[in-house]
Amino acid sequence: MRPATKKLAMMGLCTAVALVLAYIEALLPPIFHAVPGIKIGFPNIIIVFVLYRFGFKEATVVSLVRILVISFMFGNMMALVYSLAGAILSMLLMVVLKKMNFLSVVGVSVAGGVFHNVGQVLTAMWLLGTAELGYYLIVLTFTGTVSGIFVGLCGAGLVKRISKRLK
Repeated sequence: MRPATKKLAMMGLCTAVALVLAYIEALLPPIFHAVPGIKIGFPNIIIVFVLYRFGFKEATVVSLVRILVISFMFGNMMALVYSLAGAILSMLLMVVLKKMNFLSVVGVSVAGGVFHNVGQVLTAMWLLGTAELGYYLIVLTFTGTVSGIFVGLCGAGLVKRISKRLK
């Protein structure tokens, strides 16, 4: 199999797994969604893996495709806007921190989780015209950190265990 074909197949597989993980996350009982806007971030395990195993462009494409498909299947236009805002800010920060090479995969994931929430709250503040939503970042910073640790540990495990020959 040609390297380009192999890589395309792998990106398709990663996208499919991210979609399945997003669906599983949506099926979780309400106890996991007790506070609005909080998710564990199962699909982000795949995004972190792709970022470290393949790179920025590939992780961005997988992330954007996942967001678009999930938003069209299970969400609405506002879910799409908030998800894109969070994903773009998160991805930009994770790429910069990865290139600086002073944080582990878990550290980069935590920063990504927190800044995903920052992007969403800033978007909500802008769209709704209220700065008071910024107080919600106190809760979301804590939950983004906890989720980021979980996602980072899982993503780092995948990076370590799945062969570099996949490129």
